[in-house]
Amino acid sequence: MTTFVLVHGAWHGAWCWERLVPELAARGHDAVTMDLPIDDAAATFATYADVVTDSCRDRDDVVLVGHSLAGMVLPLVSARRPVRLQVFLCAVVPSLTGRPWDDAPPMGEPDYGTEREDDGALVFRSADAARRIFYADCAPNDAAWAFARLRPVRNRSLWDRAYPLTRWPEVRSAAVTCTDDLAIYADYQRAVLRDRLGIVPVELPGHHSPFLARPAALAGALVRAAAGG
Repeated sequence: MTTFVLVHGAWHGAWCWERLVPELAARGHDAVTMDLPIDDAAATFATYADVVTDSCRDRDDVVLVGHSLAGMVLPLVSARRPVRLQVFLCAVVPSLTGRPWDDAPPMGEPDYGTEREDDGALVFRSADAARRIFYADCAPNDAAWAFARLRPVRNRSLWDRAYPLTRWPEVRSAAVTCTDDLAIYADYQRAVLRDRLGIVPVELPGHHSPFLARPAALAGALVRAAAGG
């Protein structure tokens, strides 16, 4: 039995995988989820990797799946423990010599519609803004369900230091990209996955949250990737 370790992105939490976990179980696989400390102003990507590593410490045959900002976390975990596969899902992809947006097409929409509070937290005030960026192809009740669970992000500590790795871990990589993604553009993903990892993503229709909009299709893509297909 493969264990899919599902790592959420910014503003989200373990809750975002609730539709996907049963789809993986129906295909005979286990899943582990966790809440990253995205609201901790002192947290770094290494801190995030600590949480992920702890969550799957007793698991074998691990496939890491990182959504969106969690793409920055996958290689850090893969460098620490045995991993069968790391899957970049609608993800930011690290650059080992600079920032993830360096030498790349535009990464995503320049304005998500968030606001920064006095304590540095980035928050979505508007359900319409969150739906446009994250849930444009989700049912209205699903988009409302997700918006109500979004968490504040305190992210300045993530970018005030160099990325912790200078070489890629020796682990197989795959990717799933959504063609209409506004949060992390498909063109950015295609280019950096090719140039930095030498891989071509599997492409699904839709926007940034296939775990909510089309969990069965996503589960199928992940299981096929884990099998090497």
